[in-house]
Amino acid sequence: MSFCGSLERSGGRHAHIASQLFEAASSIGANLEEGQAAGSRKDMAAKYAISLREARESRYWLRLAAKDTRFASDAAPLTNEATAFVRMLTVSVRRLRETPEP
Repeated sequence: MSFCGSLERSGGRHAHIASQLFEAASSIGANLEEGQAAGSRKDMAAKYAISLREARESRYWLRLAAKDTRFASDAAPLTNEATAFVRMLTVSVRRLRETPEP
């Protein structure tokens, strides 16, 4: 995540944003992996719901970073990607919760 590295090198509040963003963004994939190994649809939905929350949090930190014009252009495509994750995961969680166990 070179974007996080750039933020971190800026120091101060940007370093805090970088840390929070890295933690949230990396958690998305980790929870999706755990969800793939879930023992039930309910457990899978729970892991995917965590990924959804982390995607939303990532988007929040990206919006904060973009308030500094030095990072706005680099944050924009990442914010779009986070928004795409939020949309996909929202649908996935909804379907997993609505579909009964086989």
